[in-house]
Amino acid sequence: MYTRIFQRQQNLFASGRTKNIALRISYLKKLQKWIKDNTWAIMAALRTDLNKPPFEAQATEIGVVVDELRYALRHVRSWTRPKSVLSNIKNFPSYGRVYPEPYGVTLIISPWNYPFMLTVSPLISAIAAGNCVIIKPSEIAPATSALIAKMCEEVFHPAHVMTVEGGKETSEALLELPFDKIFYTGGTAVGRIVMEAAAKNLTPVTLELGGKSPCIIDQSANLKLAAKRIIWGKLINAGQTCVAPDYILAHKSIKDKLIEEMKREICKQYGDAPTENPNYPKIINSRHFKRLSSLINGENIIYGGNSNPATLQIEPTIIDAPSPSSPIMKEEIFGPILPILTFSMPQEAVKIIRQSPKPLALYVFTSRKAVEKYYLGNISFGGGCINDTVVHLSVPRLPFGGVGSSGMGSCHGKAGFDAFTHYRSVLHKSKLVDIPLRYPPYTDTALKLLQLL
Repeated sequence: MYTRIFQRQQNLFASGRTKNIALRISYLKKLQKWIKDNTWAIMAALRTDLNKPPFEAQATEIGVVVDELRYALRHVRSWTRPKSVLSNIKNFPSYGRVYPEPYGVTLIISPWNYPFMLTVSPLISAIAAGNCVIIKPSEIAPATSALIAKMCEEVFHPAHVMTVEGGKETSEALLELPFDKIFYTGGTAVGRIVMEAAAKNLTPVTLELGGKSPCIIDQSANLKLAAKRIIWGKLINAGQTCVAPDYILAHKSIKDKLIEEMKREICKQYGDAPTENPNYPKIINSRHFKRLSSLINGENIIYGGNSNPATLQIEPTIIDAPSPSSPIMKEEIFGPILPILTFSMPQEAVKIIRQSPKPLALYVFTSRKAVEKYYLGNISFGGGCINDTVVHLSVPRLPFGGVGSSGMGSCHGKAGFDAFTHYRSVLHKSKLVDIPLRYPPYTDTALKLLQLL
């Protein structure tokens, strides 16, 4: 079944139709209109899967996609133009050109935590670049998965873009096919499986993964603002965000005050009983709920800790000084649980961060440029913010991606277009001049001249 779908897309791509710039733009506009006409249906699906309130669905999913679409529509013509580059003296007279070319038939495997945005955003890039696409949305977010299938059916020809729903077996079957490009968003463990499968066909991959993203609070930080932005970034989608602050590294002189400010912000943003707040998102399913509940066991809870198994909600929970060897410090939390550690010197904070694999995000709250410069120069990470959290994800001009075990390759804006594009380099040589020194029999004079060039 999947082989037939794949071959049908290969045939369409081979016809050259998807390379037509006007066609790419027309499909992006059709997608833009569909999203506008179905905004409330998207919100309803996200409410069903994750209990996302309408504002959060608009801000973190629909709005990000709309911005991505607008940006692509403004720039797709310039992105697709061949670019001239200077040649060198050895090839005089000549000039070089770089030709953007779509990969071909591509696979997008998307996750459940932002099931609309993290599916449609790479889809926009793939269409703008001129590819055919097979989408495998997450079965763990079934309402959004069904909506994406409906969207693709109503916007695209099935030989151009097709959604394939299903579970693990579906993903495994799709990964056997010789795609020209695979774009995967999800956990690191599955990312390794995707890369291993892609290697069998030498298929290039973009992996958007995760990790333990630290949030450093310097003693010069504005603590009220820091607390507000940390709690917001941590608790949107109940912490089920790949770039959410995973743990806090607070300077020991401001730790207690920061904790009090964060407690106030939790109450201000979600009330005294967040699990009774209809706009507080839920954990995606019982398996993840149990995993998160087990991470809390035995830890020093200084705020929250209660949960509601019936609604799959866990209170915002602050953990004080967990052991470096505890499970909560060994794996990405991906929930509304926030450990807090302390440091005395910046070097100590860097040492703690380097005990884990390179993070997807880094957040630093400080009023001192020297401190900002030190952390940026000594910590390897995918992307991040100074004096905020999460929002770097919303800027199309900023490439988004991980490093090391937190990811490979980038997306958003031009970086997303590049992820689905092969750049062909062509040297155009003049027919009027042909320097004889390049041809055998070689002479000592020719060698000396070559060494000078």
